[in-house]
Amino acid sequence: MSAAAQASRLGVGVIGSGRVGPVLGRALAGAGHAITGISAISEESRERAESMLPGAPILEVAEVVRRSELVLFAVPGSELPDLVSGLAATGAWQPGQLAVHTAPEHGYGVFAPALAAGVIPLALHPAVVFTGTSLDLTRLAGAAVAVTAPGPVLPIGQALAVEMGGEPVIVSEQDRPAYAEAVAAAGELSRAVVRNALDGLDELGIEDAARIVGGIVRASIEEELRAAGQRPGEELAG
Repeated sequence: MSAAAQASRLGVGVIGSGRVGPVLGRALAGAGHAITGISAISEESRERAESMLPGAPILEVAEVVRRSELVLFAVPGSELPDLVSGLAATGAWQPGQLAVHTAPEHGYGVFAPALAAGVIPLALHPAVVFTGTSLDLTRLAGAAVAVTAPGPVLPIGQALAVEMGGEPVIVSEQDRPAYAEAVAAAGELSRAVVRNALDGLDELGIEDAARIVGGIVRASIEEELRAAGQRPGEELAG
C-alpha cells in the first residue's frame, strides 16, 4: 500500500479547538478523512469547532483518542508531554494508532510514553499564522509543513502534509528546537517591525499607514526570499 493510501480514509480525532486544530481537521476532512470527534472546553472553542467542523462530535479527550485511528494534537507544546503521559497512564492508546502533533519545538520523541502501546508517532508543523477560520485553508495551500518522524513512517507524515494542502519539509528530531526558535523569531520580528513602522507614521499623522508599510514590508520580504532561492546551494538542490 502506498504512503498516500495509508494516510487516507482514516478516522481522525482532533485534540484542541484553538486556532489550529479545527482548521487542520477541516483540511483533512476535505482530503477524505472522517472526523470522529474533537475536544473543546471553552464556549469560544466549542463555537469554533462547530463552525469549522459542523456535525463533528465534541467529546472528552480520552473518548476522542478511543474512537480514532489518527489523533491530531493541536495544543501548546508546553501541555503536550503531560497530556501524552496521562493518556498512556490510563491505557487510552491503541496499537497502530497514528499520533500527530503540531508543536514546532517537539519532534516525535514527545510520544515516547505511548510507544509501548504500539502508537506510530509523527510531528507536523505547518509554517502558517492561523486565524482559526476558513481563511487558513487558503494559507495552507502550498505552505511548508515541517515533518519529523521515524524513517519507516516518514512517507506517511509527508503524505499527511500534502493532504493538508502543504508541502512537506523534513526536519530532523534533533533540529526541532532550533527550528522552533527560528520560526518564532521570524514571526515576532516581523510583527515588531510592522508595529514600529506603523507607530512612526501614525505619529506623523500620515493617513493609510497600513498600506504604506504593507507595500514595503511585503516587497522587502518577497525580494529577500527570492534572493534566498537563488543561493548556490538552493540551485544545486533544485
